[in-house]
Amino acid sequence: MARYIGPKNRLSRKEGLDLFGKGNKLRRATLPPGQHGAKGVRRISGFGQQLREKQKTKRLYGIMERQFHKYFVSSARSRGSTGERLLQLLETRLDNVVYRLGFTPTRTMARQLVSHGHVTVNQKPVNIPSYHVEVQDLVSLDQTALNIPIVSARLENVDMVVPAWLSRQGPIGKIDRLPVRADIDSPVTEQLIVEFYSR
Repeated sequence: MARYIGPKNRLSRKEGLDLFGKGNKLRRATLPPGQHGAKGVRRISGFGQQLREKQKTKRLYGIMERQFHKYFVSSARSRGSTGERLLQLLETRLDNVVYRLGFTPTRTMARQLVSHGHVTVNQKPVNIPSYHVEVQDLVSLDQTALNIPIVSARLENVDMVVPAWLSRQGPIGKIDRLPVRADIDSPVTEQLIVEFYSR
């Protein structure tokens, strides 16, 4: 699948928060990107709010438009809350699980680890970042990944807390159950995304 390779701080400024978890202080965070900043104060419409929420979520999880739409269609066909199911599908992507287990500081690095073949699921190498993990799956890192200084430092951090739906022992993580809305701390208002695609 394709991925965004353009300027990231520009997207973070557009949404007003650090989308890529790099810890960068957003310069002029209150102003949108562009040479001259905001041209007057414009009131955002309902559609504009829905669009911004969709774009923010898409960029937060590092997904392109077509794939994000497929996730929405799949969640709309399933039982239960469409918005919660959408977030569940996004959270159970392999690159996001690697990030949530605390192996990497950002989703971008987690995606790179997966695509370079350093992550195994149930002791089988998987190099597809969008791979959907299931309950009771075991996610682990290979020896090459364990030798990366950032990864090894994070594994040695005993204060690392993983979400309640995951468990971790050293370089091995387990999916104990599917996440519910209360487990997901992403700054997303999923109802606006549902309204965007349902208009």
